[in-house]
Amino acid sequence: MLKAVIIDDEPDCVKLLALQLKMYCPQVQVVAECTESHEGLGKITELHPDIVFLDIEMPQMNGFQLLEKIGHINFSLVFVTAYDQFAVKAFRFSALDYLLKPIDGKDLKVAVEKAENRKWPDKQQLNLLKHQLHGSEKSLPEKIALPFQNGVTFVEIKNVIYCESDNNYTRFNMLDGHQHTVAKTLGDIQEVLEERNFLRVHRQYLVNLDHIKKYVRGDGNYLILSTNKNIPVARNQKDRLIEKFGWL
Repeated sequence: MLKAVIIDDEPDCVKLLALQLKMYCPQVQVVAECTESHEGLGKITELHPDIVFLDIEMPQMNGFQLLEKIGHINFSLVFVTAYDQFAVKAFRFSALDYLLKPIDGKDLKVAVEKAENRKWPDKQQLNLLKHQLHGSEKSLPEKIALPFQNGVTFVEIKNVIYCESDNNYTRFNMLDGHQHTVAKTLGDIQEVLEERNFLRVHRQYLVNLDHIKKYVRGDGNYLILSTNKNIPVARNQKDRLIEKFGWL
């Protein structure tokens, strides 16, 4: 049985989530329902929950401030938020779990299943998320969090040469020759990285524009990257390359 604490300044949201957990996740016991952040902080310290469902924007003390007071986080964490699509990208960028209001029962079950694997958040993940949500476009994060079975790897975006689709997985190919595989589709990765100077040039490839060395025309248009890797360019993506570089 997983012990859960819910912290949200909206009482109706707290009650609804507690009800949904009872309906969809019988392995979860809600041990505290908190509508005030200081109360939530006390309950976490007192009850040592396995999982905390936490709203971000709350009066007096927001979710990030609460987590800073806790210090070492030894529980699974799921942010519950009414944020928009921009925030969804921020959560994906930091590889932290989140639920969007109104909460879908299937999404809730997935979040709880992840919590059962005892994956605790890393402070660097929290910093990435905080930066994404509250930082400016002029100071975008230089790293992205890539989840793997036993934790999270942080890689510098400038060192990602290209990403390659493998069905429901994506391989990150790095400048040093290493590969990192994540359980995300290339479409998910594209949504996060295309505003970081990446471009989907083919159904199977997303490339870092800074690592394009040459473009070769012909029967099979392709790019030559800084590592001399050849990447095919789909016909319908040629115009997007023109937009990005102003050549061809």
